[in-house]
Amino acid sequence: NLQGGVAGGSILQGVLRVGDEVEVRPGIVTKKENSEGGTTVVCSPIFSRISSLYAESNDLQYAVPGGLIGVGTRIDPTLTRADRLVGQVLGLRGKLPEVFAEIEISYYLLRRLLGVKTSDGGKQAKVQKLTKGEILMVNIGSTGTGGKVEGAKSDLAKISLTQPVCTQEGEKIALSRRVDKHWRLIGWGEIKRGKKIEVLEP
Repeated sequence: NLQGGVAGGSILQGVLRVGDEVEVRPGIVTKKENSEGGTTVVCSPIFSRISSLYAESNDLQYAVPGGLIGVGTRIDPTLTRADRLVGQVLGLRGKLPEVFAEIEISYYLLRRLLGVKTSDGGKQAKVQKLTKGEILMVNIGSTGTGGKVEGAKSDLAKISLTQPVCTQEGEKIALSRRVDKHWRLIGWGEIKRGKKIEVLEP
């Protein structure tokens, strides 16, 4: 009676139907040696077919944007257990955006930190500018990943991501910085372009 993995979330655009062939990106991320002796990151999307669709306790034949949907697939449960694929993107095969390991963004910083108490009860601390080499938390869609600032000037920054992300140019992102052992929102931005990584086809 073993069932495949179930993806839960909201449909952003398009329609999913029972029986559709789908893929999950980035899927399984691995490193392989390149000709120069270094390593490059490659991702292998997970391909499957939709076996069922649920909203609340209703069995659906197709699902459209709005509300939360459970998408039953035939993906091996060892890949989906313990939220291993959380933050990944599911869509029709061949229709998903590229996978980026590095992004260039235009960003805006908040003037002051939110939710941080000051010892003297005065104004909140100011948000410092991004500095090269610092580690931020980058939220893209439902994905939260670490990001290292490779370069920053006025309102543009280049960030290398610790985990590749399936996204597209124009997508909105949130930036957080570690302050007193907590991640605090410091700004937001938009992806201008990204460095694509190799996607292996089966």
